[in-house]
Amino acid sequence: MNYDSDILIAGGGLNGPALALGLAQAGFSVTMIDARPIRARADSNFDGRGYALALASKRLLDAIGVWSAVSQDAQPMLHVKVSDGRAGEGPSPFFLHFDQAELEEGPMGYMLEDRYLYRAFLDAVQNEDRISVISEDSVVAQKISDQGVEVGLASGKTLYAKLLVGCDGRQSGVAKRAGIKRTGWAYGQTALVCAIDHEKPHDGVAHQFFMPPGPLAILPLSGNRSSIVWSETDKNAKAIQALSDADYLDVLRPRFGDFLGGISLAGARFSYPLTLSVANRFVAERLALVGDAAHGMHPIAGQGLNAGLRDVGALVQVLSEAKSRGEDIAGPLVLDRYEQWRRFDTATLVAATDLTNKLFSNDNPLLRLGRDIGMGVVNAMPGLRRRFIREAAGLTGELPKLMR
Repeated sequence: MNYDSDILIAGGGLNGPALALGLAQAGFSVTMIDARPIRARADSNFDGRGYALALASKRLLDAIGVWSAVSQDAQPMLHVKVSDGRAGEGPSPFFLHFDQAELEEGPMGYMLEDRYLYRAFLDAVQNEDRISVISEDSVVAQKISDQGVEVGLASGKTLYAKLLVGCDGRQSGVAKRAGIKRTGWAYGQTALVCAIDHEKPHDGVAHQFFMPPGPLAILPLSGNRSSIVWSETDKNAKAIQALSDADYLDVLRPRFGDFLGGISLAGARFSYPLTLSVANRFVAERLALVGDAAHGMHPIAGQGLNAGLRDVGALVQVLSEAKSRGEDIAGPLVLDRYEQWRRFDTATLVAATDLTNKLFSNDNPLLRLGRDIGMGVVNAMPGLRRRFIREAAGLTGELPKLMR
């Protein structure tokens, strides 16, 4: 088989470019296929979308040459405050406070807007000779043989490679065509996402306020702006999203509080249903899944992209080590090593986010008392609190070399 490249990546969101850059630096030739016009998203104005990048993810971005292009636009998260309560009543007296001063490595993480991160990925990918990008096209067929993968595109073009990687989201066509089934369920919640301007500085503090319908995350962006991820029941969210901007803010204010002064919208408003969707396998013959294609989880801890970047680091390391040993990089033993590495970590994270959402998204007085006491106990125990901080920073477990 005459290969067009060593590895084909279906999907050009964020995990796709990160993987392409990591693989290219390891000496592989890569073709990335993106269904969207690649420049449209990079040239967009601020729309409110942002990502909470754990410290380990920042390290990976640094290692693949992207962080230097976005560091000036990234907002360090210096503190994380977690509380429980009801809209309009304020938080309970029991809370968790994570301080980056307890982490010798630096800030726990950074908030970064989508437009800056994607643009930096795009520029880096286009400057890498080992990466070819095909945009406004998509994978519609795949055929596996002992020699490699034959991929058919919507345009009619056919590509050949040793390995196919699905970075194509929760509805991954790569996974479906490989016969990989998924496990998951809907939470009956919808996330309302926007950004706000506020009068007072946030001082780098991220807030997670648990309310009966779902959590409200207030995440600091650069300047006097914050990103909002606000979970409501599906019915409530649909009604709120249909409101005018002024009425939307009237609903948000009692939930948000006045600790940052007056607030106003900064950018567009989004909504998306919250579900759990985990692939039953992360690999198949000459195929691997990364990011949401492997695991889509509740955004309660902001770990979706961070988990995807861990996949990236693990897959780059597994394939690089296989190449150095002269193995077939798409052989079953090689891909099994990737799956075994990522499956336990993913299962643990999925279980934690699922349990936390179910435990906190209710108004049961006994559960409320138990979780408030639990937060108070953790907050009063420095060793346990520091363990949580390291978890949030992505510094626990077996870290890929790109994250060390």
